Amino acid sequence: MPDNRRYEGRPLHRLLELYVLEAIGELPPADRQNLEKLAPKLKQIYGGGETWHEAIAGAVQFPPDTPSAIRAMWNRNLETARLSGVTLTPQQFAEMFVDDNFAS
Repeated sequence: MPDNRRYEGRPLHRLLELYVLEAIGELPPADRQNLEKLAPKLKQIYGGGETWHEAIAGAVQFPPDTPSAIRAMWNRNLETARLSGVTLTPQQFAEMFVDDNFAS
């Protein structure tokens, strides 16, 4: 779990990171369970969709193909990291994705 100070003043950022982790198949089961419980509240806050990830996608107006685009980007970044002799964790990728696309 990343440092909570990262999300001060940016409450949607953690949810976006969890969305990215879901898209690349790396969302921890405990987070998935919590998000499924929060789904009604997230839908109320952000609108749209039947699931927590649809509510988050609606909040930032992601197109339907966003999860597959995120997966493709993850695979490219993994390969780049491997060729550079660097380990890229799913959380690091999620943070990079959110920072690059949702700068505050």
